[in-house]
Amino acid sequence: MDEYKKYHRAFGVYGICFENEKLLVINKNGGPYINRFDLPGGSLEEAESLSIAMKREFLEETGFEIEIKQNLGVTDFMLPWRWKEFTDVHHIAVFYQVKIVNGELTKPLQFEGQDSLGAVWVSKEDVTIENASPLVLKALDWIEDKQLGINVELYEHWVIKK
Repeated sequence: MDEYKKYHRAFGVYGICFENEKLLVINKNGGPYINRFDLPGGSLEEAESLSIAMKREFLEETGFEIEIKQNLGVTDFMLPWRWKEFTDVHHIAVFYQVKIVNGELTKPLQFEGQDSLGAVWVSKEDVTIENASPLVLKALDWIEDKQLGINVELYEHWVIKK
């Protein structure tokens, strides 16, 4: 018999910045993607629009100001993650193609809620399911075929890397 599942619904905005055959990612310091590459981005603050949240999160996590080139769409992921009273997470992600317009790669300020240890550029060959979040894997799929797909991505055996 299946164990009862209780899902935490997470919603966020994420930027795909791909230059010179490399993807800009962050080193994640929290949540179900801890100790993995993840896309710059995150949750909206009170009364914050999607595009403003995208620009704020990208700047906070990477040091770069961006221009949003296009909204690529929305996709979702489900995976096990024991947190508070929840057994799993249903992560809904809005993806944007973004372009750097100013700034330099900097270590982000650490404050409550900051889950980035800093950003790095990675090539497709650097990324595996063992070292990356589902968002990074989806971003690489989009870079290849310009499609996000419409079905939820299920990661039933997701490993949290403490």
